[in-house]
Amino acid sequence: MAAAALGRLGLLRARLRLAAAAATTSAALGRTGHCAPPLWGSATAAALPSAGRSYGSQAKEEEELRVRYLDDEHKGIVVLGLNRSHAKNALSKNLVKMMSKAVDALKSDKKVRTVIFRSEVPGIFCAGADLKERAKMHSSEVSSFVSRARATINELANLPVPTIAAIDGTALGGGLELALACDIRVAASSAKMGLVETKLAIIPGAGGTQRLPRTIGVSLAKELIFSARTVDGEEAKSIGLISHVVEQNEAGDAAYRRALALAKEFLPQGPVAMRVAKLAINQGMEVDLVTGLAIEEACYAQTIPTKDRIEGLLAFKEKRPPRYKGE
Repeated sequence: MAAAALGRLGLLRARLRLAAAAATTSAALGRTGHCAPPLWGSATAAALPSAGRSYGSQAKEEEELRVRYLDDEHKGIVVLGLNRSHAKNALSKNLVKMMSKAVDALKSDKKVRTVIFRSEVPGIFCAGADLKERAKMHSSEVSSFVSRARATINELANLPVPTIAAIDGTALGGGLELALACDIRVAASSAKMGLVETKLAIIPGAGGTQRLPRTIGVSLAKELIFSARTVDGEEAKSIGLISHVVEQNEAGDAAYRRALALAKEFLPQGPVAMRVAKLAINQGMEVDLVTGLAIEEACYAQTIPTKDRIEGLLAFKEKRPPRYKGE
């Protein structure tokens, strides 16, 4: 018993050190002045950023992933737009590489407050892996590609800022796995979602077998994966797969507009607090309650010495909106 208790204590301390280090890094990112440049140019957003199929004044039609840094009242929101219309946004080697590069730039960008992942192709979010490309791969290449896709989606899940998937169309296989890696999912009622890999005699390989049961429960996740069944937006909302369902509009961007409204709600909050809150939740959900509470304590401690915390108290006292700087 004593040995077991000591072992548990050692594990707890190790987890606390990990949480504290990660929180410190996250807070430091909020204080650093470094800002990675947009990968494909930026554009000034209108009052409500358009759902049009072109992101940024410098964007080119052949870009499979477009990055837009919004401005004005939406400053701090970054939109990643999938743009492989000829392949229904299927995940190819090139697209996965571009996603990884974009996420890597975002994670160290102080100005980024929320990331929205969406499609620029009407009626589709992401059809999953590019099966035409996959058919030409040697078996060893398949394993390598799946590992790269899994790592990229994990990088997205580990972004220190809130992430929202705007699902305005079909999200299958890797497409749904991509959405599951986001903190919040919004979908049009007409959207179709499912992990359909068992139809191809394989299984979800980019986190689906782990994130789906953590999202909707083990039994129902097994049922959906075993049957390769798809669900629409209404059913997805009823089982907890998505947070919000909206009726699609004529422009085909209802989920994106709802995601944008949510992201705007996040903007006024303290940047450092948002990052460590996400860290505390993500780390805490993987451990027992006692350890989770210790992680929360370690994360809370990272907010105490910040200038933003003092600003929040002053703003409350002076009855004015706070002016947070992420410091």
